[in-house]
Amino acid sequence: MFARLAILLYAIVSYAVFTVSFLYALGFVDNYVVPKSIDVGSPTNLGEAILVNLLLMTLFAIQHSVMARPAFKRWWAKFLPPACQRSTYVLLSSLILLLLFWQWRPIPTPVWQTSGIAAWLLIGVHWLGWLIAFASTHMIDHFDLFGLRQAFVAFRGTEISGQSFRTPLLYKIVRHPLMLGFLLAFWATPAMTAGHLLFTLANTAYILVALQFEERDLIAEFGATYQEYRRRVPMLVPRLFARRRTDDRKSPRPVGAPR
Repeated sequence: MFARLAILLYAIVSYAVFTVSFLYALGFVDNYVVPKSIDVGSPTNLGEAILVNLLLMTLFAIQHSVMARPAFKRWWAKFLPPACQRSTYVLLSSLILLLLFWQWRPIPTPVWQTSGIAAWLLIGVHWLGWLIAFASTHMIDHFDLFGLRQAFVAFRGTEISGQSFRTPLLYKIVRHPLMLGFLLAFWATPAMTAGHLLFTLANTAYILVALQFEERDLIAEFGATYQEYRRRVPMLVPRLFARRRTDDRKSPRPVGAPR
């Protein structure tokens, strides 16, 4: 019972650290409230800023991707109870994010600056991106994604059941709405600086590469079911216009309509 309680407390602490890192990320990317953000901090030379920032993002990318692979999960299952593996993954990811926020070197050189309606539209898309990212975690299993479900199941002394393949709400439109939300939040800004652009480009490249590995793992887990899902649903960009054209082709053309 003591071990199960320790795992549960560990999962709660890990989730709390994640919450802090996520809330700080909002201020970091937006230059709101937080004392040090993507464009606010101690000045440094350009070469050092680029090198340090790329190293920080590379560290996050390596940890985030390597620990998510099935081979790594099988390896560390020899040392770590399954009920706290996801919490450990979340905790380490969150700590590296906090390290990135702490050690980030701003590069405030402006790339673009908008105002008026264009600025408000970009701000709206930006916050829509954060909303999509947050909401998409609840459309599958938010507490499983961040390790709490596993810890609660272990605390009750029952077995962790496997997750079935589901495509709720936004998952019927794109396969990875969480990543789509992040991309919208990172790119949609009325004031893009060189440092913000470096952050956005590096994260976009990482997302596109990491999704290839995740898709491979999902095919291995769900087989033909996921392959059919891939055929029907795009990865990141909704097929709104393609679907409209398909519907138009299927509908009969009115007599006298232009060709």
